Amino acid sequence: MPAPANPSIPERPLVRISHVSKYYGDFKALDDVSLDIHRGEVVAVIGASGSGKSTLCRTINRLETIQSGTIEIDGELLPEEGRELARLRAEVGMVFQSFNLFPHRTVLDNITLAPTRVRKVPKADAEDRALQLLERVGLADQAGKRPPQLSGGQQQRVAIARALAMDPKIMLFDEPTSALDPEMINEVLDVIKDLAAEGMTMLVVTHEMGFARSVADRVAFMDGGQIVELGAPAEFFAAPRTERARDFLSKVLSH
Repeated sequence: MPAPANPSIPERPLVRISHVSKYYGDFKALDDVSLDIHRGEVVAVIGASGSGKSTLCRTINRLETIQSGTIEIDGELLPEEGRELARLRAEVGMVFQSFNLFPHRTVLDNITLAPTRVRKVPKADAEDRALQLLERVGLADQAGKRPPQLSGGQQQRVAIARALAMDPKIMLFDEPTSALDPEMINEVLDVIKDLAAEGMTMLVVTHEMGFARSVADRVAFMDGGQIVELGAPAEFFAAPRTERARDFLSKVLSH
């Protein structure tokens, strides 16, 4: 029998971001950022535009390179390039602000492309899985359509299904609702809430404060390229510890 886990040894985080800095020329987009994300945890990243939220999200699968620090996914250092990076990147699902679907391909093709090409999943198996995922995001009847025939909310739900088709260890959402009309926002947030309830590990960059408050296990508030506060949503929203967080919340919660 395997030895029982030692409860005094904390579980290794699924993602470990350690002292990461990122520059664009002289501008410091990320300034010595450290963050652990644990299995099954939902971390919401909030803050004003330009605070570094999206940059942080995009460094986790090296869509943005970093100048210093390290990022580990499930104990493995994120390589800078090459086949090992592609392998590790396949473990990280990414949903962008602007869908990034192939407009000339069907919804089904968009979802099956990566599993068949990257993971070498047989086409029939990939299609079965894609149809299950479309059912899960409420789009079972849209498989044969092309993205331009769908609403923005539907396209974003296809993008979520496409990311899930790779069976990722973690899902990254970079402002997934900011390009949507208001009436479409909840249909996307509901899918993300369902994933949270199922135990998917997620980092969600968002300006939807109600979502951050109700779904996240922890909220990371960013300002000036730094994580200024990190804590439970109830505590953060009720009694932020820093002046910068109080100022931010007074602006976004008064509308």
